[in-house]
Amino acid sequence: MEKYLSLSGNHSSNKRSLEGLSAFRSLEELILDNNQLGDDLVLPGLPRLHTLTLNKNRITDLEYLLDHLAEVTPALEYLSLLGNVACPNELVSLEKDEEDYKRYRCFVLYKLPNLKFLDAQKVTRQEREEALVRGAFMKVVKPKASSEDVVGSPELHYTPLPSASRELTSHQGVLGKCRYIYYGKNSEGNRFIRDDQL
Repeated sequence: MEKYLSLSGNHSSNKRSLEGLSAFRSLEELILDNNQLGDDLVLPGLPRLHTLTLNKNRITDLEYLLDHLAEVTPALEYLSLLGNVACPNELVSLEKDEEDYKRYRCFVLYKLPNLKFLDAQKVTRQEREEALVRGAFMKVVKPKASSEDVVGSPELHYTPLPSASRELTSHQGVLGKCRYIYYGKNSEGNRFIRDDQL
């Protein structure tokens, strides 16, 4: 009786078949990291599965995945989706921030309330309570760009430099003011300097 199964690697075929997993109904841990699995992922019923990692795949539709997992993996307690577009974090995409990740965790816990760990972090009581209250509203939805928006607007790249300094042939110095004020909070920079050294 298999309790642990790991399928990993870079596979070249686009279609992933996990039909063979139906023979492992007693499976408790399944690692499917780095398999280029997409939104067409279909798992068979795995009633004893408590650990599933789908890190570094191509999963984008979070709601579909969570609904599917709730149906086929009722005992799931540990889930990891790091490295997928569906899991927003700053390391994968510069457009995402900590608030996106908090909303993601809340939505996942709303859909899968029995999880104890999500993305290698323990689920807190506070997160679980927030998921019950607000989880249904935490799905991150971005407006789709229409073809008119894409054609009509030229690609703009942000640069902090003034327009006069953006040319590669112009070598001028630029001085600007920063709005950020450093208060030294949590700083340990001066802790080793004695008063007599000042």
